[in-house]
Amino acid sequence: MGITAVAFYLFALVSVVSGLMVVISRNPVHSVLWLVLAFFSSAGLFVLLGAEFVAMLLVIVYMGAVAVLFLFVVMMLDVDFAELRGQLAQYLPLGLLIGVILLMELGLVFSQWSFAPGHVAARAAVTPEGVTNTAALGQLIYTRYIYLFQASGLILLVAMIGAIVLTMRHRTNIKRQDILEQIYRDPAASMDLKDVKPGQGL
Repeated sequence: MGITAVAFYLFALVSVVSGLMVVISRNPVHSVLWLVLAFFSSAGLFVLLGAEFVAMLLVIVYMGAVAVLFLFVVMMLDVDFAELRGQLAQYLPLGLLIGVILLMELGLVFSQWSFAPGHVAARAAVTPEGVTNTAALGQLIYTRYIYLFQASGLILLVAMIGAIVLTMRHRTNIKRQDILEQIYRDPAASMDLKDVKPGQGL
């Protein structure tokens, strides 16, 4: 057994165990930490498959942003998890039923899975010899699909601005900064000098 097979079984075992611990952990913070470990192990599997670009996306986007966001939300929200766990029992049969249905569907899919004839030649045509899949993907995105790539960036920008606008609330008892008022203020009217006599208070 080579080092590649050992790494595959190690990453696969850690991914399965950490995914199980995400579900059964009682502490939500521990669940998020197990989720980070599952992401890292999945990234290792992607590297073994030769998809290093997807692996880096998984590490940077999911581990570096999404998992950290989950961790901050779980730690900052004042949620009564004991009460939520008490309500979990009534939804357990439905969750088990959905899980069994999903496992049956996945079994049907994998039992009928077969590679198309000539898939090796088609893959070689997409990724030329000596070019990594990351470089080939970059060349494809920034040449053939550059307009779609820029359009997706604009859609994400509009979604971010919309989320900020929808969640922003102006409260009356909070003093906010007014840039124009600061720029156009009169320095002569901004200060009032008082002539205080010696021994006399304000």
